[in-house]
Amino acid sequence: MERDLRARYAERYQVYTASSGEQGLDLLRRLRLREDPVALLLVDQRMPGMSGVELLAAARKLHPDARRVLLTAYADTDAAIRAINDADVQHYLLKPWDPPEDRLYPVLDDLLQTWRPPPPVANLRVIGDRWSQASHAVREFLARNLVPYHWLDVETDAQARELLDVAQLDAGALPVLVLDDGEVLVQPDLQQVGARIGLRARAERPGYDLVVVGAGPAGLAAAVYGASEGLSTLVVECSAPGGQAGTSSRIENYLGFPVGLSGADLTMRAREQAIRFGAELLVPAEVVGVRRADPYTVVALQDGSEVSASTLLVATGVNYRTLDVPGAAGLTGVGVYYGAGRAEGVDHQGDRVFVVGGGNSAGQAALFLSQFAASVTVLIRGADLESTMSRYLVDRLAASEKITVEYRTEVAGALGTRRLEGLRLRSGTEERETPADALFVFIGQAPRTSWLDGVVRRDERGFLLTGTDLWTGAGTKPPDWPLEVPPLPLETSVPGVFAAGDVRHGSGTRIASAVGEGAMAVRFAHQRLSTR
Repeated sequence: MERDLRARYAERYQVYTASSGEQGLDLLRRLRLREDPVALLLVDQRMPGMSGVELLAAARKLHPDARRVLLTAYADTDAAIRAINDADVQHYLLKPWDPPEDRLYPVLDDLLQTWRPPPPVANLRVIGDRWSQASHAVREFLARNLVPYHWLDVETDAQARELLDVAQLDAGALPVLVLDDGEVLVQPDLQQVGARIGLRARAERPGYDLVVVGAGPAGLAAAVYGASEGLSTLVVECSAPGGQAGTSSRIENYLGFPVGLSGADLTMRAREQAIRFGAELLVPAEVVGVRRADPYTVVALQDGSEVSASTLLVATGVNYRTLDVPGAAGLTGVGVYYGAGRAEGVDHQGDRVFVVGGGNSAGQAALFLSQFAASVTVLIRGADLESTMSRYLVDRLAASEKITVEYRTEVAGALGTRRLEGLRLRSGTEERETPADALFVFIGQAPRTSWLDGVVRRDERGFLLTGTDLWTGAGTKPPDWPLEVPPLPLETSVPGVFAAGDVRHGSGTRIASAVGEGAMAVRFAHQRLSTR
């Protein structure tokens, strides 16, 4: 193994070896004390002193960002599954790995490509108040766009107060961004932040073959296939690539990734792939409306600019519905959250955390948050989880000592002024109050389609109608469909405008389904372009 690793990676990485688990742990401790980053751990399951799973679980605490790979024999499949659940391995390899060009290097190359050395803490600094909605919005924007930053809480960090003094600012000016070159941004909006960190918010051309609105799995898939097939492709995203999938701590049922991957990892791979093929990505750029200039669709952006699209794909996905109970709105971002990222997890280390919702996103969030919180309570209105959550998640929730599930329970109110301090819970006709430090909400879904009012037909809930769903009866042509031929699959009531992913009526609400629809939409876009 050492021979094969040195042959491939010695020019770019230092390769260390250890002959036992204890020796390996000792080496990892010394590297941690020296603050040397570790990119990848390749550990045999069978070795003296301890198992590979035990070593990887211990190493995770020392070097949490290192990629973890378990080397197993065919008889060790149970160990591989334990490694996935207990040590959060990214891959496992079967012995023998010969030839390494086929069975070793491709796997390690892929893992190392997604590994990023820890950034210097002095790069981008965010000075703010942990319990400020504005500070949370900036931190969430940076995290969702995979921009590393160093967080300085004005209440607990002396460096934060020192930097404010140097910049001649007081605590009323928060949040403050200190950029790499020393420039200071005071209470910036997200467009300013995006411009300063190198995100592009204006299109390079007035028109494109394919404009994709939304950079979730469906939108990114369309960008990859559209750009790779020669279509001039523009992707417009209002917040950050990845959509709801990008906020998922772990995606475990995506084809081809048996040990799962994070939403951020999937997003980074897809974004880089689309850009490599030549797609343009605008972030943050909000679409506020569309109009027809037949045969084109003109997309209006919030900054007043317009972009012409020969074909348009709507892949804006859905938002989680906000919790409509007393006190919740004023505590959004300061104890009440819609999505669970690493920043929120770290902020609530050792806290009492509640998760509302019975779907897969709620289950994944509960498991992720249990790594940080003292306790996680899942609240659902129904009598069981099996009808709304995948079996593997139900089993993992039941196996966690930190997670409990309360059935037939809903949130009736959020308590607190400056931050969340408690919840009012309702079970049947009885209500009670309980202390709470954080509430993560995953209830219901609402499509982001209001910008299409009066142009594209939607169902009663706002989801876009496509293909045969547009027909009012057996073989009856819709009155608003202008062509003699029926709409293509995924085509909306406007020729050349398609929909893919969760925003579409009748979608599969799975990441794989969204990716497939995004790819299919490009095929249908080619068909529509060929008829003009």
